Amino acid sequence: MILDDILAHKRLEVARRKRVRPLPPLPSTLDQQRRFGQTLRQPGVAFIAEIKRKSPSGGELRRGASAADLATMYASAGAAALSVLTDATYFGGTDHDLVTARQVSGLPALRKDFVVDAYQLYEARAMDADAVLLIVRALSDADLANFLELTHRLGMEALVETHSAPEVERALHAGARIIGVNNRDLDTLVTDITLAPRLRPMVPPDCVFVAESGISTPEHVAVLLDAGVDAILIGESLLRSADPAAKLRGLVEAGAPLRAAPTAP
Repeated sequence: MILDDILAHKRLEVARRKRVRPLPPLPSTLDQQRRFGQTLRQPGVAFIAEIKRKSPSGGELRRGASAADLATMYASAGAAALSVLTDATYFGGTDHDLVTARQVSGLPALRKDFVVDAYQLYEARAMDADAVLLIVRALSDADLANFLELTHRLGMEALVETHSAPEVERALHAGARIIGVNNRDLDTLVTDITLAPRLRPMVPPDCVFVAESGISTPEHVAVLLDAGVDAILIGESLLRSADPAAKLRGLVEAGAPLRAAPTAP
């Protein structure tokens, strides 16, 4: 299964990185808590726009794309935050992509990678990431809780990704405050865009709820807005578009808060 392959490769990769640099230097602003989740709390639906060049499910998406150019474009089109793939082997990303995208856009940035070791959380903070991705399916309950605690101690937040009702329960039990539902099964790569709306009622309103994967049209966004989703993470439909900025603007408009109907004169 593809997720197992990615995780096995990531464990080897992290072990190599730890040998070269036992612990990344951390910034002096460690005590400043980031506000990634707060950024996603706005009227209507907030958008986390993703930067990646390829994926196991989509193949080549935007070969040679500039992270700086995409980040600037996304910011101008109304993105609330960025998701930046830093995995090189499967997604064509680099650590520098995250650093650059955050600097040029001024938007909070999620380091999207496959966390299997606490070392990666220190790496993310050294890159000045605002948040990290923790995948419930990839972690034991103990690791999930410990990684969440360390993430917060390092001044970051975590998007905790789920794909089923039991995984949502595990995320909540571990103390997750930002919960994502990935409509794509990371084992089979099959996408079901009805999954996030169906699982939305499980997540308390004081948590941030993020829908991920397979969302590409204003109609999709309207359904999620109606379901009470706080934010949408969107990548492939933007990256395949001839005009990603125009595509994102249209989706942002569809996610705008519903206006009250005018009263009769």
